[in-house]
Amino acid sequence: MAGRLLDEDPELAYQHAQAAVRRAGRVDVVREAAGIAAYHTGRYAEALRELRTVRRLSGSAEHLPVMADCERGLGRPERAIALAKDEGVATLDRTAKVELAMVVAGARLDLKDPEGALVALNTPEARSAKGELAVRVAQVRVDALEAAGRPDDAAELRSSLPVDEDELVLVDLDDDDEEPDPDGADPTGGGAGAESAK
Repeated sequence: MAGRLLDEDPELAYQHAQAAVRRAGRVDVVREAAGIAAYHTGRYAEALRELRTVRRLSGSAEHLPVMADCERGLGRPERAIALAKDEGVATLDRTAKVELAMVVAGARLDLKDPEGALVALNTPEARSAKGELAVRVAQVRVDALEAAGRPDDAAELRSSLPVDEDELVLVDLDDDDEEPDPDGADPTGGGAGAESAK
């Protein structure tokens, strides 16, 4: 239940996960759900505790990227970077390694080290990322380039990114169908009403 609710209502997902922990706190998938839900609601310290518990219970390092991002959320970028050197990183799949590279890049930016951020994004996995993941890597790289004082490179990379259709604003420039107002009022809504709204 908590997993299905994460996108729709993270807080409700968190409450469901907490109820599950009270009933089956020693089951790793239950603690995993609690940790992920805590992360999605900004409870980074709690998420970190839960995901450390999951690692002890399961032996899996799969949540290292989320754990590193929790460290960033807690204002500890150095610890996020240190997690990228954990021996468990070798067991991560390609996507998780890319996620971790982006977190490390963000941590480097937190530390005012944009060149270090660019280096973090230069892993084989990050360079060969595809689809939406590649776009996210590029967006972090744009931030790093701007922070490194390379606005032209940042602008060139940004221009190559796909446009987010949700952010497009459509404007109808065709005024041919506009009926003239018999009183001569401004059909665009200007005048006293618009002035008073300023």
